Amino acid sequence: MTADRQPQKSSRRWIFLAVRWAAALLVLGILFYLLPVAPLRSALSRVPLTRFIAVLLIYLVAVTGGITKWHTVVNSAGAQLSFAASAQCYTSGLFGALFLPSIIGGDVARLAVGISRSPRPAAVVTGNVADRFLDVAAQLTLVSLGLTLLPGSLPVPLQTPAKHVLLAGVLAAAILFGFAVVLHRPLLRGRSIRIRRRLAQLRHAIRAVSRRPWRLVLGWLFGTSVQGTYVLLTALLGITCGLRLPLRVWLFLLAPFGAPASQVLATGIVWEGVIITAGLLAGATAFLLRYSQTRIQGC
Repeated sequence: MTADRQPQKSSRRWIFLAVRWAAALLVLGILFYLLPVAPLRSALSRVPLTRFIAVLLIYLVAVTGGITKWHTVVNSAGAQLSFAASAQCYTSGLFGALFLPSIIGGDVARLAVGISRSPRPAAVVTGNVADRFLDVAAQLTLVSLGLTLLPGSLPVPLQTPAKHVLLAGVLAAAILFGFAVVLHRPLLRGRSIRIRRRLAQLRHAIRAVSRRPWRLVLGWLFGTSVQGTYVLLTALLGITCGLRLPLRVWLFLLAPFGAPASQVLATGIVWEGVIITAGLLAGATAFLLRYSQTRIQGC
């Protein structure tokens, strides 16, 4: 029975992978069909190979910062991983994210390697949860900064309504947080064990890492720097494609600010090229790290 299930699971994974890439190609084809080809080709041709390679190299430096952050946070939870092992975990996750569903797929690949390399697998899981929590905090930091600076990028008649919307959003978030604090026990009462286990895992991860608060701060700084670097690189590619917009606008959708659709699509295509190339290089790095570990163990 188990032997029969393995081929079925493998075939389902390949089917899902094929459907995912087919859907992505379909969406891309629709965009190419709806948008004028000449402006898109012109925007893409403005990105020289040297600029692409420079952005890719800076992106890889940012990935190194991400590895350092993950290594610091996971070891704070007691994973006891060497930096080489953390690099193998992180690069495996980046490579896996190219083929597995969304960011969760990358986490699955990362955890699979980390659990096999760590003497404390539970610490790898909880540390990874804490690392994702810091990633969310870093993204919220950048979005908050963008929201603070956003009204100045809008036309004068829209600046006052934008400030009102921003204030209303902050008040709504505060009210929702207050309700969550007051009603969290009644809301969890009667929930499934699976949901409770996930929440308990998150709480355990935060407590484990919070014993060393300076590492939390360091992880948040690393995460903010990495995410901010990605924004800067995207803006650099956009400028190369002909988009001249304030930097704070790059934290949001560009169309409401008058950005031409063809140039936005060209920027997205080049940026995806950077991500895919970096993911393939990450896969090669993970393979080399695993090969070197196997040789060391064999000696």
